[in-house]
Amino acid sequence: MTSIPTFDTIKLEVADNVATITLNRPERLNSMPPAMADDIRLALDHLPGLGARALLITGEGRGFCSGADLGGDRSSAVGGGANSRKALRNHYNPMLLALANLDIPVVVAVNGPAAGVGCSFGLSGDFTIAGKSAYFLQAFVNIGLVPDGGSSWLLPRLIGLPRATQMMMLGEKIGAEQAADWGLIYKCVEDDALMAEARALATRLASGPTVSLGTMRKILRDGLSQSYADTLDAEAKGQFIAGNSADAVEGIMAFVEKRKTAFKGK
Repeated sequence: MTSIPTFDTIKLEVADNVATITLNRPERLNSMPPAMADDIRLALDHLPGLGARALLITGEGRGFCSGADLGGDRSSAVGGGANSRKALRNHYNPMLLALANLDIPVVVAVNGPAAGVGCSFGLSGDFTIAGKSAYFLQAFVNIGLVPDGGSSWLLPRLIGLPRATQMMMLGEKIGAEQAADWGLIYKCVEDDALMAEARALATRLASGPTVSLGTMRKILRDGLSQSYADTLDAEAKGQFIAGNSADAVEGIMAFVEKRKTAFKGK
């Protein structure tokens, strides 16, 4: 197992097969400059060597992520025009694609504001749990920009076109309780229970059949943009992959022997 690297803008920890990435710019509500997107992508690259079987993402302090750092270095700030396009193509988009392509499940614990690219990032896991004081904001229209970070693809699929249009064109905060009612997130919990709930879920996933979960994650994501026939074929291929795993053998034996499974992630 490799050593855990350190980063300037995030913290990476691994315990009980759960990797935790914590956005670590609390003085700026964890606003995300391009350098933070790069740090996250590099951290994701290290997860297999660290033995991670699930990923938990959260923010340090009183906010999850307030969006791109518009007050940062003007040469790299995301504020529209050529700089915006360059930052998205070279930094943010590669990070979001790497997150989508992970072969382990992802839990996101949203504490406080999740705005702009922080909103789409906060919704990019498999399970998003938010504290009651958290909110989700497509802030782009308020400064004359258009949504990015995959929001235009993600939101209509999560909550339908009318509500996605409401979030994007009106630029109003969606509180955590409303987000849960809409099906935008997995669960809304009391603020002081957020990390315990999120960590318990991540630990549960990390003790599951990792090959099966990773394959399932890919089939689910791909199924959003392919035909029914293609998805049926993907399921058949996925069943072949999962069925050849040691965890599948263990699962079948445990079922036959009427005992608890002991998945190893292999």
